[in-house]
Amino acid sequence: MHHLVLITPALARANNGNWQTAQRWARMLRGDYRVRLAASWDGHAGDELMIALHARRSAASIAAWRAAHPARPLVVVLTGTDLYADITHDVQAQTSLALADRLVVLQPLGRQTVPARWRDKVEVIVQSSPARRTLAKTGRHLRALMVGHLRSEKSPKTYWAAAKRLRGRSDIRLDHVGGALDPALADAARACMAACPQYRWLGALPHGQTLARIQRAHLLVHPSRLEGGAHVVIEAVTSGTPVLASRIDGNLGLLGEDYEGLFDWGDDAALATLLQRCRDEPDMLARLQAQCAARAPLFAPDRERAALHALVHRMLETRR
Repeated sequence: MHHLVLITPALARANNGNWQTAQRWARMLRGDYRVRLAASWDGHAGDELMIALHARRSAASIAAWRAAHPARPLVVVLTGTDLYADITHDVQAQTSLALADRLVVLQPLGRQTVPARWRDKVEVIVQSSPARRTLAKTGRHLRALMVGHLRSEKSPKTYWAAAKRLRGRSDIRLDHVGGALDPALADAARACMAACPQYRWLGALPHGQTLARIQRAHLLVHPSRLEGGAHVVIEAVTSGTPVLASRIDGNLGLLGEDYEGLFDWGDDAALATLLQRCRDEPDMLARLQAQCAARAPLFAPDRERAALHALVHRMLETRR
């Protein structure tokens, strides 16, 4: 049985998208391969293939692997901060692209962001989530939910500004799940709660509890500045919960460029308007739900598993 090492700088304690991807891929590959998860490579001689998440943060492991094993396969998975920030200027991230045999992006629009000289290495593996039962929603109010740690890339300030615009709407409630990674943003979240009674910051929650809240919400709000392809958007779609999302490539690649629930990044007024429309227009939520349901087959676990296994098989076979 072949031995694989999966490098992810975010382990379980981070409870973020990179960890969820690493854990899910390890689970999908085990049974056919021996898979180790590690934050950095320890030089283990028996590893036959490295899959490294994050070109910059895993750069040391990527470089060490290539130096130790010039002929063994190396796959680098590009995250949002890789694609839409680091690879444009960070030398370590760019070196990781050069050293990799294959580059994986998590939604189809990611390919066009990779510099042309490395684009022939790119393939798309769209993440997945099992279909979950769509729960009945209360008619007493509209409950929106943002899921994202308090960091600038997730643009919580857009959500807070929209909440302030909706202070007079007690029938629109905005919840927020996410850890306090930035103390200044945590203070801002508390200030928003004090100013807007309908906004609740719930802090970091276990994954299962977060999924249950997604199922019970009328809407997931995803206002990020950059994303490689957010798994939480996929979890909402496969739970039957429509999404309001910023018009950035990471969201467009998952939801489609003609999706009705999009707003320009940072446009809190447009977000507030969409939230009001979802409450006030009887057909709005139904239209968004239908559009999301049409995308849901793209996120089937069997599709992701097949693409991942095909990549691993091809890498091991071509490097024999």
